[in-house]
Amino acid sequence: MRLSRYFLPTLKETPADAQIASHRLMLRAGMIRQGAAGIYSWLPLGHRVLKKVEAIVREEQDQAGALEMLMPTIQSADLWSESGRYDDYGKEMLRIEDRHGRKMLFGPTNEELITDIFRREIKSYKDLPKNLYHIQWKFRDEIRPRFGVMRGREFLMKDAYSFDLSAEDGVKSYNAMFVAYLRTFARLGVKAIPMRADTGPIGGDLSHEFIVLAETGESEVYFDKGFNDFDPMAANPSDGENLQPVVDQWTSLYAATDEMHEPDSAQAVGKNLVQGRGIEVGHIFFFGDKYSKPMKAEVQGPDGKTVAVQMGSYGVGVSRLVGAIIEACHDENGIVWPESVAPFKVGLINLATKDEACTAACDKIYADLSGAGIEVLYDDRATGAGAKFSNMDLIGLPWQIVLGNRGFQNGIVELKNRATGEREEVAIDEIVARVTGN
Repeated sequence: MRLSRYFLPTLKETPADAQIASHRLMLRAGMIRQGAAGIYSWLPLGHRVLKKVEAIVREEQDQAGALEMLMPTIQSADLWSESGRYDDYGKEMLRIEDRHGRKMLFGPTNEELITDIFRREIKSYKDLPKNLYHIQWKFRDEIRPRFGVMRGREFLMKDAYSFDLSAEDGVKSYNAMFVAYLRTFARLGVKAIPMRADTGPIGGDLSHEFIVLAETGESEVYFDKGFNDFDPMAANPSDGENLQPVVDQWTSLYAATDEMHEPDSAQAVGKNLVQGRGIEVGHIFFFGDKYSKPMKAEVQGPDGKTVAVQMGSYGVGVSRLVGAIIEACHDENGIVWPESVAPFKVGLINLATKDEACTAACDKIYADLSGAGIEVLYDDRATGAGAKFSNMDLIGLPWQIVLGNRGFQNGIVELKNRATGEREEVAIDEIVARVTGN
């Protein structure tokens, strides 16, 4: 993509209302713009990142055996009254009426709707287990929306729902999602710690939240040094029979903040703990028959008796993850994207736009990289070098290729690694092979 044709409204100054790094950098990098309190438009650069995060989340859900569908944003209040949550959920739920006076709501989550779909279609244990998910926009009317996409009112979320015949099978489904989440965060280039959590209004008695480590995180966390020794990519979420030891091993690494404030806490004794800060990006629950029983989501068991199915729900804040990744991956000059979610892999900078020969060489590099499947943002604008460098550092693409008159005359480009700052000179005719690794 040529920057001269792109829509990238970057800002030199930090907006006054941006309190945390991700909010500041997403605004300055031209990723988002606010339409109303806690509600954002995703501009082209931000949208590219959002779609890449979404794709990784989707791939890991599919790998774990979950089946994708799509549910609406607007739901009937009748289903929520049936489960008993319509009045209990609180003012975070946006309640509305249609023109016929029917009570509706902008869904903050989808337990009721998915349970209704299940009970209408599945009647036998032979059709179990099932895990259904979608990636859809949600709305929760936060009293104080802040921190940009980290605490917005409208957000993109992946929510999955498992259905099993027995509690034992339900825990296996829960464990599969637990491992899928660890794999997801590893692929996103961030380190996430699973922590036991309260179930809150979702319900149930088994729950974990996933905390991405970031120096600017909102929560203080403690974790065992051994956490760094585990590779989540080695665990297979489709192997439901053998996941419990993996889940137990990872869960044993956490230490909740409330328990660690007391120096004599039993949790603190003997533990080799590291203190850090983190951001919640995912939450999973196993709540048994909390919804299936009142809503009569039942199947006929192998003994011919009717039984309420065992359920779990599993949420990942896809749009929140974009902010969390930035909180974990930035420096004083801007964002430092992990390559897996970077909007473009390479930023190509032409420092001699008035030189036809140099520009032709840049155009060829751009064409060759694009032809090799590399996503390139090509700064072909007739602006100063300083502005081009600062802009590329701000948007944080993993690699920068710089070509100016002097380099062109010597047949070389400068290749910069954004994460390390290391620079090297590479022959013009070798740069594509260098970047592609071929």
